[in-house]
Amino acid sequence: MRRLLIIGGNGIISWWVAKRALEQGWQVTNINRGVSHERPVADGVVELRGDADAPGSIRRAVAGREFDVVVNFRAYRPEQVAADIETFAGTISQYVFLSSASAYQKPVAALPITESTPLRNPFWQYSRDKIAGEDLLTAAYRETGFPFTTVRPSHTYDGGNMPLIGGWTPLNRMLAGKPVVVHGDGTTWWTLTHSRDFAEAFVELLGNPHAIGSAIHITSDEHLTWNEIVRTFARLLNVEAQVVHVASESIARELPEFGGRLLGDYSHSVWFDNAKIRRLVPGWVARTRFAEGAQEVIDWYFTPERRKVDEKVDSAYDRLVARFG
Repeated sequence: MRRLLIIGGNGIISWWVAKRALEQGWQVTNINRGVSHERPVADGVVELRGDADAPGSIRRAVAGREFDVVVNFRAYRPEQVAADIETFAGTISQYVFLSSASAYQKPVAALPITESTPLRNPFWQYSRDKIAGEDLLTAAYRETGFPFTTVRPSHTYDGGNMPLIGGWTPLNRMLAGKPVVVHGDGTTWWTLTHSRDFAEAFVELLGNPHAIGSAIHITSDEHLTWNEIVRTFARLLNVEAQVVHVASESIARELPEFGGRLLGDYSHSVWFDNAKIRRLVPGWVARTRFAEGAQEVIDWYFTPERRKVDEKVDSAYDRLVARFG
């Protein structure tokens, strides 16, 4: 049986990957920090305790165990990638690094984006750290043959992950008849990919020798504007969307914790050429249209204990609406 280790296996994407890998006959082991999570661990997954921020804990967790493929969903900084190279060099047939499509150059010089689009993001440290991780893996592959594969998700979501800023907050505002803030003029093209579809393609890359030494993105082929994204939620809630358009820079000043994401990702039009993943996984297509996925998000939030308004985001929206509405 093929043996898969997932570092951080209960996340927005990784939970679906673990589930799909089990279905495809993999023996799946997760390393998690032990933090409680909304997504229950799938039956059949072996759980270990470790923290990607503490490489020693990962080494202790895997000591005496053998794996064919290692996937790290929690490598956000280059030093974490460097630690993984040291830990797993010479012991596995493939290491998969979850990078980010936000690493592609911003602003984008040409669309659609392909895997050969340059990597550069002066707006978001998160993206720059992912680029640095990719650089380390490329160097290790060239120098020692370390068998890496880089996968670049774009905006990937499931029922438990609201694509709009603030979680339940924007839905609550729609239901209350209050305006929702949308960055720019709302006409930026965006790509949303359901984690279920992502996982179907991703798992086929595991153990695939044609993916070694390569970077691949996996995204939907459906392109939406942010206005359409908001209106889809409103339509499913049976309300009329009230939208106030505000410059990304102004939103970032009110909510600086989202500034990198807004200025380095959301405010740039993106769509992707998925020819490479289709060559590696013939017949794959992202089947979940956003209208279906948005209904899953709404259904998830309609459990009362999940309807938590983020007061900081809500207040910032009120101030922005008063200033620009």
